Amino acid sequence: MLPRIALAAALLALGAAPATAATQYPPPSNPGGATGKPKGPFKTRYVCEKSKPHGCFKTIQAAVDAAKAGDTVVVPDGTYKEAVRVVGAKKRYLKLMGNTDTPARVVLEGSNKRQNGVFINGADHVTVHGFSARRYRANGFFVVNATGYDFRNLVATHTGTYGIYAFNSIGGSIVDSAASENNDSGFYIGQTPVQAKPVRSMVRNVSAFSNVLGFSGTNMRYVTITRSLFFNNGLGIVPNALDSEKFAPPEHNVITDNDIFWNNFNYFLGAPFTVRPGATGDLAYPVGTGVLLYGSRDTKVTNNRIFGHYLVGLGMVEALTLKDKAAMDLVGNQFTGNTFGQNNLSDDPGEDLNNIDIAYDGNGSDNCISGNTGVKVTIPADQSTFAACPFTGANTFNQDALGQMVAPAVADDHEQYWVKHPHRDIEGFEPLEHYKKS
Repeated sequence: MLPRIALAAALLALGAAPATAATQYPPPSNPGGATGKPKGPFKTRYVCEKSKPHGCFKTIQAAVDAAKAGDTVVVPDGTYKEAVRVVGAKKRYLKLMGNTDTPARVVLEGSNKRQNGVFINGADHVTVHGFSARRYRANGFFVVNATGYDFRNLVATHTGTYGIYAFNSIGGSIVDSAASENNDSGFYIGQTPVQAKPVRSMVRNVSAFSNVLGFSGTNMRYVTITRSLFFNNGLGIVPNALDSEKFAPPEHNVITDNDIFWNNFNYFLGAPFTVRPGATGDLAYPVGTGVLLYGSRDTKVTNNRIFGHYLVGLGMVEALTLKDKAAMDLVGNQFTGNTFGQNNLSDDPGEDLNNIDIAYDGNGSDNCISGNTGVKVTIPADQSTFAACPFTGANTFNQDALGQMVAPAVADDHEQYWVKHPHRDIEGFEPLEHYKKS
């Protein structure tokens, strides 16, 4: 199963420089869709050097500006010091095509002064394939207020906020991509509008490492994360409910068939980026955690391989900082069929254990945990909050369990509650706990 994608190695070759956090986002509006699919005829616009034939464009932005709905912009290998903007219904169904085999050869360079590598606002069903983006002050690839987006073969590194980011949008895909050393999360889907007929978003075959968070999803809905790698982040995957975005809490998400391991990167002690205050204020996301549901409804975490975490492999806790108490509780979540620790990799019981395999304080209703293998240590220790699936009704709350789960999040020493176990050697992967500037 490991490694899943070669893009993780390509990412390392993009170079390193700290990014400065700065966010200037448009206000959210209703995602588009009213204008429909364009009828054509469609043109292909080429970006090329000055010496190339007449009709080529000197910059990506010039080609995008000239393009009509449904057109294709082809970008050859090279480095482009641009912040590309695709805005409005007149750019719907636009295709930005770089090098899908080797995206590291088509580099969008932010130089720590440009905002976003590719910014899409109000343009539905835009395709972006085969690019890398580095050193942008905000995000590598960012779509907002859109219905449908297709992100594939992308690499995002050293951004001030998110690597690949979808916000206030409906039904997209992020596939075959990688993100590392971003100031917040490598991948992010947030503020998904509530839908009567839900359109799912797919995150598949991605790799996130050396970020504060591998994947963050504030108030996200209808998202499937599958067949991906999340390792060496501060925390692997964290669907969460926050007041900073609309539509709390996160609902109807699926996290399945992923390798989630070694997320023990204590970025507080040094990082290739400037550490910013956490989104939850004084309650920090606990470093050393694989998957954490911070307030969720109807989220299924199933058939993942979760190992080598110094704090918690898999946990769920109510969104304690949320002002809307009705949305704070955990409802209808399931932990099933996951494999923990050494049963994933080795017969040696001392290799790649999690400190705590599963933690749940019993908040909420209709939550269940069963069919997981390799579970050795839990919060609470007697598993009194764990109801077997299927289950309906109120769960059994345990105040002491909540205290054990919150303590690492409020501790000044982010390693205070760690328990380390030896890692198994995995070819091509090195554990990251403390950043060392090269």
